[in-house]
Amino acid sequence: MGMNPLPQIHHFAQGNPEGQGQGDVPSMLRRAADSIEALGVVTVMDLTFANVVTADGLWPHVTAYFHYGEMDEQCICGLCV
Repeated sequence: MGMNPLPQIHHFAQGNPEGQGQGDVPSMLRRAADSIEALGVVTVMDLTFANVVTADGLWPHVTAYFHYGEMDEQCICGLCV
């Protein structure tokens, strides 16, 4: 199957739970890595990092943009048309 010219890109955003430890970047990145692994076979297209300023301090989060399956395959999420 050839390369899909407009691949379907999915995304999720994830941070630590609000409150004590919310600013722990290594913990947040481990949580995001676990979530990516749990998706199964995906091609990660991009990761973005941002902070939200809260009364408890910075609250970092990462957004992962990904394609289900290998990039040269149709999306295998089961929801895409």
